[in-house]
Parts: sequence; C-alpha cells; structure tokens
Amino acid sequence: MASNRNRFAFFEGKFVPIEEAKVSIMCHGLNYGTGCFEGIRAYWNEDEKQLFVFRMLEHYERLHNSCAILLIELPHSVQDLGDLTIELLRREGIKEDMYVRPLAFKSQEGIGVRLKGIKDSFAMFAIPFGRYIEREEGAKVCVSSWRRIYDTSLPARAKCTGAYINSALCKSEAEMNGFDEAIVLTRGGSVSEGSAENFFMVRDGVLITPSVTSDILEGVTRLTLMQLARDELHIPVKERSIDRTELYVCDEAFLCGTGVQVAAIASVDNRPVGDGHIGPITKKLRDMYYDIVRGRVPKYRAWCTPVF
Repeated sequence: MASNRNRFAFFEGKFVPIEEAKVSIMCHGLNYGTGCFEGIRAYWNEDEKQLFVFRMLEHYERLHNSCAILLIELPHSVQDLGDLTIELLRREGIKEDMYVRPLAFKSQEGIGVRLKGIKDSFAMFAIPFGRYIEREEGAKVCVSSWRRIYDTSLPARAKCTGAYINSALCKSEAEMNGFDEAIVLTRGGSVSEGSAENFFMVRDGVLITPSVTSDILEGVTRLTLMQLARDELHIPVKERSIDRTELYVCDEAFLCGTGVQVAAIASVDNRPVGDGHIGPITKKLRDMYYDIVRGRVPKYRAWCTPVF
C-alpha cells in the first residue's frame, strides 16, 4: 500500500532528512492525540512526465478549519502550505503516485490535558502510495458494531489524530471478520460513512450520500464526485439520512476519499449490492475521476497543480 522510500520531511520550520524528524515521547500530541492532519494525493502522468497534486488548496483550507477547532495556531497560510508541498515533492523527485501527509499538533512536552496555551508545531512528509483498498472494483463491507463519534463529543469534520482510534476499531473489526471495509452508523443508527471514507449509494438513478450533519468528514473527494455527477453525468444528487436497510436494497454503492479514491462496494453484510459488481454510475464516476486527477481533462485542469 505504501513505501518508505521518502528521504525528506518539513519539520520545525525547515526541510530535514526524514530520520531527523522526530518528537519526544513526552510530546503532547503523542500522549493525548491533540493534532490534526490532511491527506493529499499527487498523481503521476506518464505521458506528460508530470506529477499533479489534486485539489491541494482545498485540502489546506480544511486543515486550517481543523486547526481552528483544536485551537492550533498554524503559522502558514493556505498558499504557503501549497508552496511547501510542491518543494517537498520536488526534493523527493519520485515519479509515481504520491501521498502527502501534513500534520499540525501540540508539541509541548509535559503532562496536562488541555488545548489552549500549548505549543503548536507543523510537519509534513510524502510517500509513494497505491491502493488503500485492494479490491477497489468490488469491496466486501460490513456494518460496524462501533458507532461513529458524534460532533458534540469529537467532531468528525476535523481530521483529529485522536479521533482515528474510532476508525481503527471499525476497520480492524471488519478485517478480522473477513471484510475489506466497514460502514459506520451514527449514534441514532443512520449511515455515517466508512471507517475513513465517505459513502455514496445509488437508488433509482439518484446518487445519495449522508449530509454533512451525519458526523462525517466534509470530504474534498466527496464534493468533487457530487459536482461531476451533476455536471457531467446529469444525474440528481441528494444529501439525506440513509437507513441501514437501504444498504441491502440499493442499486450501487461506493466509498470515496483521498486515500481510498473511488472503491465500489460489491456486498454489504454478505448481501450483494446490485448484481455484485461495480455499477454503471460508479464506473463512470471512477473512470472520470482517475482521468481528472492525472490532468487529462482540460476542463478540470485547474484542480491539478504541477510539481515539476
């Protein structure tokens, strides 16, 4: 899934060899999960010999929002973060698909649970990265016994490091029971999202996804696919509550996100979705997405920032 062939990191205000980017075991973020992060993909276009970072500034706008929720003072503007990302990728010089991980965290050393008045730090690294789910064309998923954390406890719309324990429990349960992924329900029992992905289904030609008030991450890929469905496929898109049993009777379903990209769901709780294969709407969106992220579609070229 990933490689550690990267050589550099941006750490403590400068680019350093990756082995020098270390924190103390007394670091606040390590002990209490007081940090937030982003995941950003960069795609290699072999024909152009170019690496394109997809919707980079939108990701950094979301990072700033996460920092605001966690009272982290990020010393870099959205554009500054973009410039640092391009510089890091140029230094790495790896000509294949990459995954960029920016991380803002409470770095003070000591004991005490709070957010205000704690030293903040920022770091970033990038690694070669392939598929997050191996069976992208037809994943087996289950409904998790774990519920999604809700906004008044630990907001999912902020990519908080500590919150991903919830995701890890869901994902681990699914894998240990022979599934590829999990679908997680809200406290009230409606569909929220995957363990670390947004969820879509198709019913009667309508693309449906949980609303942003369903304790989901406000996904950049989610918004991208909603726009493509409306503007390119001309199909209606609805954001609404989804019942668990709708998962068993929908025509198509898929997970999406920067890491997972677009992964079709073949079955839910061992019940086939549609005919058990990737559906036509999912396939069209998936194919279109993969062309766009590699800079092959002029209409959406502005979403792709060249590195070299």
